[in-house]
Amino acid sequence: MGQFSTTERDGHLFVITINRPEVMNALHPPANAELSDVFDEFENDPDLWVAIVTGAGERAFSAGNDLKYQASGGDRSAQPSSGFAGLTARYDLVKPVIAAVNGVAMGGGFEIALACDLIIASENATFALPEVRVGLAALAGGVHRLPRTIGPKRALGMILTGRHVPAQEGYELGFVNEVVPTGEALAGARRWAEQILAVSPMSVRASKQAVYKGLEEGGVAGAEAVRYPAVIAMTKSEDFIEGPKAFAEKRPPQWKGR
Repeated sequence: MGQFSTTERDGHLFVITINRPEVMNALHPPANAELSDVFDEFENDPDLWVAIVTGAGERAFSAGNDLKYQASGGDRSAQPSSGFAGLTARYDLVKPVIAAVNGVAMGGGFEIALACDLIIASENATFALPEVRVGLAALAGGVHRLPRTIGPKRALGMILTGRHVPAQEGYELGFVNEVVPTGEALAGARRWAEQILAVSPMSVRASKQAVYKGLEEGGVAGAEAVRYPAVIAMTKSEDFIEGPKAFAEKRPPQWKGR
């Protein structure tokens, strides 16, 4: 257990909980540094295939940047290069991460969720990028990820006003994958994780990398022309042989993740 977070291993699943409920799981540089180490552990451990990130308690996933800590002149030297929560600037992570959003996901908290590959939200979840209300901007990926997810006009409707968006509207806008009853965000995220863990981890990583890096290209032809390291790793893996073999033999595949 860390000072600002907790982790749980469940087979190939890694559950990360932001644990600062007294400040609605807001994060300051020491907490971001700790979470960066946690995501390093996830990224580098071959036995961990999928991660879920959530917040302690039911009030908040994360209220974002700890503005009181910043306003009091708290030491910011610990801020990691991997970004907010050690995740928002971790662009080369090929393993999937799911956000289980319980309650408030504001500012940097929403940016953490947007940096994840799936967002499962409880009915009481609320999302916003309210930085403009305090003279800031959502520069931990929010101003770039949100328009790429839901389109620039709908994204600017949130970004330029800082308005609060409930979970159901988030689903309708397209940045939430599923809305579940209050208190069941983590359980819902686990269900999605189980589905991902049932398929080839090498294929999952290849697909994730191709999606994100392909989006950086100008069109489909350019995206198809890129050589993706995770795709190359997939084609050279044991799983690449095991999948078709298991299908032909009419049995469940035994994935190795290598």
